[in-house]
Amino acid sequence: MKIRFTLFCLLAYFVVLKAYSQAQNQSYLNYIDQYKYMAVDQMLKHKIPASITLAQGLLESAAGKSRLAREANNHFGIKCGGYWNGPYVLANDDAPNERFRKYKSAKESYEDHSAFLKQPRYRSLFNLSLKDYKGWAHGLKRCGYATNPRYAYSLIDIIERYDLTQYDKYSSLKGLNSGHYTEGQLVTVIQNNHTVYRNNDNYYVIAKAGDSFEAIAAETGVSPRRLRKYNELPSDYRLQKGDIIYLEKKKKRGHKSLQRQPHIIKPGDSMYSIAQKYGIRLESLYKINDLPEDYAAKPNDIIWLR
Repeated sequence: MKIRFTLFCLLAYFVVLKAYSQAQNQSYLNYIDQYKYMAVDQMLKHKIPASITLAQGLLESAAGKSRLAREANNHFGIKCGGYWNGPYVLANDDAPNERFRKYKSAKESYEDHSAFLKQPRYRSLFNLSLKDYKGWAHGLKRCGYATNPRYAYSLIDIIERYDLTQYDKYSSLKGLNSGHYTEGQLVTVIQNNHTVYRNNDNYYVIAKAGDSFEAIAAETGVSPRRLRKYNELPSDYRLQKGDIIYLEKKKKRGHKSLQRQPHIIKPGDSMYSIAQKYGIRLESLYKINDLPEDYAAKPNDIIWLR
């Protein structure tokens, strides 16, 4: 009886421990899904391992739940310093009421984190390989990024626990999608203004009232010229609320899941709106359906997507 009771207690303990661990881990997984795009983007631009950026963001912002992250969009605990002349918030850290930088968005925080690491004191880090996350972690501590003596080990533990090195392998943003979402669903928030979605192995945003190609280009890093080209729009076109704007060149065919699922034209549809809805090049949509160039969408006509 005593052995059975002991085993029961141990089993109950591990069940509770597992449930608690999963509850804790979910906030980390959510953060990774939301900000991995930004971390990889910064790596491609500034040669800072995405795993390090994500681990620092997770640790410094408590997976986006810290007061600094919520009220100041400060995901890396960066203080004002001598050259900062932007807004700030007060928070207790090594001393009471220290000044921490306040950003307009999380994206601005990620950009400033990369700029912060470009200071001379961190120069030695850029001699390390992007795959040497342990070297980067210990280097950050050695260069004085944090006062916590266990800082490097905390970063390494997060990186290994959540397999963040997988994001150090990307040579472009193409193909960086989440296993937790399906076609057409939320991929990640790029900035407070726009949400990035995924459709037909491509990324897109939805234009808001007053949007411009220049504004979307500033957020995504895709030039206005390329945005117009990818979306088959003339140089004088002005964005309208609700426009789907792809960030990469569209495919010649619809997603493989649409093999036997045609689009039945509804009132208000156009060949262009159908092409945008499914992430297909307009010219290819005409070819798939063997339609003449002057064909105009007619309600109840069937349009094949592959």
